[in-house]
Amino acid sequence: MDVDGVLRGYDSDGLAVATIASHSAFQILLGAKEEGMRTIAIAPTGRGWFYSRMWFVDEVWELEPRDLPSVAQKLVSRSAVLVPHGSYVEYVGWRAARDIQVPTFGNRYLLEWEADQHRKMSLLGAAGLRIPRTYGSPDEVDGPVMVKLYGAKGGSGYFVARDRGELADGLRGIDGPYIIQEYVIGVPAYHHFFYSPLRDRVELFGFDIRYESNVDGRTLGLAEPTFVVVGNVPLVLRESLLPGVLRDGESFASAVVDRTSRPPIGPFSLESIVRDTLDIVYFEFSGRIVAGTSVYMVRGSPYSLMYFREPVDMGRRIAMEIREAAESGRLGEIVT
Repeated sequence: MDVDGVLRGYDSDGLAVATIASHSAFQILLGAKEEGMRTIAIAPTGRGWFYSRMWFVDEVWELEPRDLPSVAQKLVSRSAVLVPHGSYVEYVGWRAARDIQVPTFGNRYLLEWEADQHRKMSLLGAAGLRIPRTYGSPDEVDGPVMVKLYGAKGGSGYFVARDRGELADGLRGIDGPYIIQEYVIGVPAYHHFFYSPLRDRVELFGFDIRYESNVDGRTLGLAEPTFVVVGNVPLVLRESLLPGVLRDGESFASAVVDRTSRPPIGPFSLESIVRDTLDIVYFEFSGRIVAGTSVYMVRGSPYSLMYFREPVDMGRRIAMEIREAAESGRLGEIVT
């Protein structure tokens, strides 16, 4: 799309922030309202009533996420900036997200990389980060593995296999593309970053771990582990790891520029396992806000105090970047 052409028709003093009413919409819309912008919640059918009760939501539009392109012109007429998140990627789809004729906060082209597990790992590798071994076929497997499906499915359908026999059994139930990776022993840590084109820096914003149904639900051998995410838990990483983590975020941002010709504008996440040697192995990335940032919603991330004189959460940080870009005539640098 001709982003600059569309933006010329925008009212920079009357911008709206729009997002699919799911995932991390609460903090996105609250942050936008705190920064003085109008807000639009695009709610799946039957869910609009919930968002209509929020004082910081100005408009609720009920329609299925897959139908979002049908209201593109209406969004443009409201001077709206779309903010993507996990539900947007999964239910609108990366193709529609790439093609929709509405200015989108962030690097919309990174969503295509996120949707393909093999391209995702190649980008992490290009950043020079430690990544697990990826197996080209089940015949190569020589130890425990993790099988993951494509897309932002919140862990649904993922499984662990201890050997080739268990792997073959599990793959019989898979319909669609997947990736087979080495199972890395350690603890999970999901790292939150924000890249600001206005300040030309990667900001370290926080960490979380996922609360997953049959992994964390104490099934005591009564069910096979599954990895469906039902919530998130805040995490404070040991301070000695922070300089390396920030360097990893900066290396990833540089790799995104090399591969897509654009930085990872706004929030992104690197998902990892930390070994007992304190080596960090990265197995996923998300090129947009992740639900785990909700753990410091409203009260703000403690790490945001490195950059601002008050705690800021990710929803408000997005809104700050949009507002400041509009005020300085640089809106075209933060949307695609």
